[in-house]
Amino acid sequence: MADLLIDNGEIVAVGTGLEAPAEAETIDATGLIALPGLVDLHTHLREPGREDAETVLTGTRSAALGGFTAVFAMANTDPVADTAGVVEQVWRLGREAGYADVYPIGAVTVGRQGTQLAELGAMADSAARVRVFSDDGDCVWDAALMRRALEYVKAFGGTIAQHAQEPRLTKGAQMNEGALSGVLGLTGWPSVAEESIIARDILLNAHVGSKLHICHLSTKGSVEIVRAAKRRGLEVTAEVTPHHLLLTEDLAASYNPVYKVNPPLRTKADVEAVREGLADGTIDIVATDHAPHPVEDKDCEWSAAAFGMTGLETALSVVQHTMIDSKLLTWADLADRMSYRPAAIGQITEHGQPLEVGAPANLVLVDPAAERTVVPTETASLSRNTPFAGMKLPGKVTATFLRGEPTVLGGKLTK
Repeated sequence: MADLLIDNGEIVAVGTGLEAPAEAETIDATGLIALPGLVDLHTHLREPGREDAETVLTGTRSAALGGFTAVFAMANTDPVADTAGVVEQVWRLGREAGYADVYPIGAVTVGRQGTQLAELGAMADSAARVRVFSDDGDCVWDAALMRRALEYVKAFGGTIAQHAQEPRLTKGAQMNEGALSGVLGLTGWPSVAEESIIARDILLNAHVGSKLHICHLSTKGSVEIVRAAKRRGLEVTAEVTPHHLLLTEDLAASYNPVYKVNPPLRTKADVEAVREGLADGTIDIVATDHAPHPVEDKDCEWSAAAFGMTGLETALSVVQHTMIDSKLLTWADLADRMSYRPAAIGQITEHGQPLEVGAPANLVLVDPAAERTVVPTETASLSRNTPFAGMKLPGKVTATFLRGEPTVLGGKLTK
C-alpha cells in the first residue's frame, strides 16, 4: 500500500499516510495496482490516408483506455511515413489529441518498396526525433539493403525493426502452414519464413554492430534463435503480441476473417514457447500490433480480407490472463515488459520511468480483480476487428494519467 502525490505533471511524493493539500483532487485507489504508463512500440494509427479505419485521435483514445500513455505509430500510412514532413505531421497530431504521446516510426525504404533507403537521417533530425525505423507490413528482404540500413542508423544510435517475413516463402499465404491449413484449403505460411529472416538479420547486425528489433515474433523456432543470439551477447530485441500469447491457428477453422493476421496465429506449442520466451526475457516486450480495419475490409471471405487485429484496449487484460494469472510473470515484470523496456528500445525518457519522486506522472491504475466481457462496439477505436469479442478477460484500467492529467477516470475517457 502506498500513496502517490502528483503536482505540476510529476510525482512529488510517494509513501503511506501522505497528506494532500486541501485543494488537491483525491482518488481512492484501494485494491488497485499502480503501474507506469504503458508504452506500445507497435501501433497502427492509419492517419494520414486511412482515416476510415483509425485516426490519431481515436487511436490514442483507445490507447488511454488500455492504460497506454505513449504509442509508436507504424509507417504504413498513405502517404508512407518516409519523410521528415510526414513523421512530423503524425507527431503533432498526437500532441494535439492529448490522450497519449505519439512517436512516429519512420519507414526504412522509400514507399516501403524495399528498393531504396528512405530519408532516415532527416527523420531522425526532425521535430519527431525518430529513432526506430520499420517497413512493417513488408519485410526488408534484400540483405544488402538491410545491411545498409543497419549501418546508416548506427551513426545516431537508431534501431531497425524488422517485419520478418520472407516474401518468396509466403506468396499467397493465408494462415499457419500445417495439417490444418491443408484441411481448410488455405495456403500455408511456414514458420521458416519468419525464422530465416530473423537468423539472417541477427548475423547481419552482429557484423555491423547496430541495433535490431524483431517485430511480432510468433514461432517456437524464432524464440530459440533469439535466445541463442542473446546468449552470445548480440544486440537484438524482440516483441510478442497479446494475440500470439493466447490464440492459436485452430480459430481459422471458423473461416472468420477476424482471426486473419500477419504473422498468422500459430500452434499451441508456439504459444507455449512465446510465453516462456517472454517470461525468461528472451522476448523483451509485449507490443499490440493494433491494426484497425473498416468493416468492409474484414466482413468478407477469408482470402479477400485484410490482415490484422485491434488490441490496444485488451492488451493489458490478455497479458494478465496469460502471464500473471498463470504465475509466469509478476506485476513488476509486466511493468518491465510493457513500459520500461519498450520505452528504452524506443529511446524515450518521458515514459517508462519507475513511479518515484521526480518522475513524470504518466501512470495507470488497474483493478486486477475486475472481469469484463469484450464488446467491440464499446471500444474507442473506429474499427471493430477484435479477436477477443465475447471473451471474458480479467483486469480493468480504471484511470490513466498523462503528465498528471487524467485521460481516463472510472474506466471512462475524461473528455
